[in-house]
Amino acid sequence: MSKRNFLTNALLKKCPRCQEGDLFIKPFEFTKPLNMPEKCPVCHQKFEPEPGFYYGAMFLSYIFSAFFFLGIVGVCLIVFKLSLNMSMLVVLLTASLTYFFFLRMSRSLWINILVKYDADAKRTKSEKSFGY
Repeated sequence: MSKRNFLTNALLKKCPRCQEGDLFIKPFEFTKPLNMPEKCPVCHQKFEPEPGFYYGAMFLSYIFSAFFFLGIVGVCLIVFKLSLNMSMLVVLLTASLTYFFFLRMSRSLWINILVKYDADAKRTKSEKSFGY
């Protein structure tokens, strides 16, 4: 498999190191929206390398969601000529529908930014030592 762009890999929510293992446990559960395995089932990359690792993901989530919702308010006010109160209602409804998407996407982006792809990550230790 060839290396994917880190943004594509983040959108697919795959392990940044091997680009095959899933970042989140399937199926999705509303009670555990950030349910992640401890490490990748393919390459054994730890998904929480250190305590507080995903603290920066909160900032990504805030930035992306703020601009997204600002755009929605702008469209509601300018294009649809809705009142400010009605625009805020639309934003609240949209926020409730996209909450889990932004939550998971920010974590996926964060780990994909900080952990680099390794083409040899899937090979076992014995294969690496023999040079296969």
